[in-house]
Amino acid sequence: MKHANRWFVTLALAGLALDAGAVAAADAPTESATWQHHHATFNYVGFTSAYTCDGLEAQVRTILAYFGARKQGMDVEAQGCPRGPNSLSHTALVTIDFDTLGAAPADAPAGSLVQARWTAFKVTTQRPFFIGEGDCELIYSIKPILTQYFSFRDLAYDTSCTPHDVTLLDFRIAGEVLKSAS
Repeated sequence: MKHANRWFVTLALAGLALDAGAVAAADAPTESATWQHHHATFNYVGFTSAYTCDGLEAQVRTILAYFGARKQGMDVEAQGCPRGPNSLSHTALVTIDFDTLGAAPADAPAGSLVQARWTAFKVTTQRPFFIGEGDCELIYSIKPILTQYFSFRDLAYDTSCTPHDVTLLDFRIAGEVLKSAS
């Protein structure tokens, strides 16, 4: 019975910590921002991980959305890799059309303003759940897109991918990103 009580207390404390984090994020001040459209390409070259075009497109979409890109109107297309579940490729050209939030210019029309807040994040292998140990080369390849088109504060972006090797310390991204408050 002692173990059951410890388990319950641990779960209760974890729940309180999650609730406190959500409340802290909700209480963070908002600021006006505007959606800015971007068109970008990058080459994925992976010695360790291979993707299908569909799989690579889905993973890139998920990463962009995680950092606050607007899902509506996002288009990700991978070329030079096979389609279908049983065909993998270590290379692809990825083309992206997407919108991110940026600081609102002083002359921005009131109807274009979006309330946004700075949101803390941390990305490592297996955190958040959609990132895996083999995604280091993708995290490395997409870095110019993320750092150029997203609004970050206190960004730490470290990758140390070793071809044909996977470790839990391959990459770490942390900081704050400007995301829609709604």
